[in-house]
Amino acid sequence: MSVVLEPFEPAYTGPWLAGVDEVGRGPLAGDVVAAAVILDPKQPIDGLNDSKKLTEKRRERLFDEIQQKAAAWCIARASVAEIDRLNILQASLLAMTRAVEGLAPPPEHVLVDGNRLPKWAYSAEAVVKGDSRHPAISAASILAKVARDREMVAFDQQYPGYGFAEHKGYPTKTHMAALDTLGVTPIHRTSYAPIRERLEQIELF
Repeated sequence: MSVVLEPFEPAYTGPWLAGVDEVGRGPLAGDVVAAAVILDPKQPIDGLNDSKKLTEKRRERLFDEIQQKAAAWCIARASVAEIDRLNILQASLLAMTRAVEGLAPPPEHVLVDGNRLPKWAYSAEAVVKGDSRHPAISAASILAKVARDREMVAFDQQYPGYGFAEHKGYPTKTHMAALDTLGVTPIHRTSYAPIRERLEQIELF
């Protein structure tokens, strides 16, 4: 049984409202990618929703439409090295901060997907399940997911045999089997247990 979430009504009612979301906390490989979007009410975009609830084809179409119609947008990231140094939560907050800082003009208020706010000076609200409850966050989730998915498809060419184009770095059976046969690549997150454990096994021999 699916639960219908109520739309989120922010306290801010002005035009410079940004939504921000990140993608890529769970994968064993690749950067964590965030996007921030300020929508233009004069150019509405139909069909915005949590990127995970949309088909790949629909996400790709909306990716282009958001970039064409939004008042401002920015895609940013935290690298694998930053994930390993800071931890994934702090790296995700860093990526979202970079995305918001890249908006021009800057936002007057920011809606952040989730239950944590980055440490910044922006007026902001954390919105649990925000990618399904506010269109600006939905738009940000789409930009972030499509951008990251495209990067993982490119890595599939650079590191053949791992299946990055299919699983996008998540710990599927295919990915784990490839790690056992092919080893760890430079894009794998060494702070994550499955990668760290394999590297420790190598050091034992």
